[in-house]
Amino acid sequence: MFRYLASLLLVSLVTLFCCTNSTQAKYASSSSAQQQLKKHYQEISHPTPNYSRDKVNDVQGIVLHHTAEPTIERSLGVLTSKKKGVGTHVVIDTDGTRYIMCQPEVVTFHAGRSRLAGRENCNEFTVGIEFQGNTLEQPLTHDQILSAIDYMLPLIKKYHIPISNIVTHEMVREAYKRAHPDVRCYGKVDITQAEYKRVMSALRRRL
Repeated sequence: MFRYLASLLLVSLVTLFCCTNSTQAKYASSSSAQQQLKKHYQEISHPTPNYSRDKVNDVQGIVLHHTAEPTIERSLGVLTSKKKGVGTHVVIDTDGTRYIMCQPEVVTFHAGRSRLAGRENCNEFTVGIEFQGNTLEQPLTHDQILSAIDYMLPLIKKYHIPISNIVTHEMVREAYKRAHPDVRCYGKVDITQAEYKRVMSALRRRL
């Protein structure tokens, strides 16, 4: 009888220990996930002079780019150079810091010859997001993806942007080339499809 009671007590203690550990693990995992979702990234104003003074952005889409520059300083330099004449709305550094160059309502020069959903000149109706780095050489960091999603979600909600209108620069350039096969349209290879899929997969989980 004594052995039976001792065995029963031992089983109860083991069960309690396992349940407690399991609950703690679940709580820790949940807490970690909540902290990740709540993580906020720094925003730094870094205006570009390369924008339209006489047009308002009819925001209907988002175009993703990578800078293809080795440092954030080089990227910001290119995107604020009057000589180069290119701009964007935001640059996202590898640590998730967002450099705000224009407000979404501003038309800036990030897409060039482009076509999205049957409409051309994407500068006039899309927001440009530049990721620091070159995705042909290095994937986007986790912080870059989370920061981009934090930036995009309010835009998607405010302007009712369909997910099909969140694309890469290369996608809108290729669409333009298909519509104008006789027009020469050069441009750097931009954010890769593999990284685009990572961004979109993470975005869908937050929508």
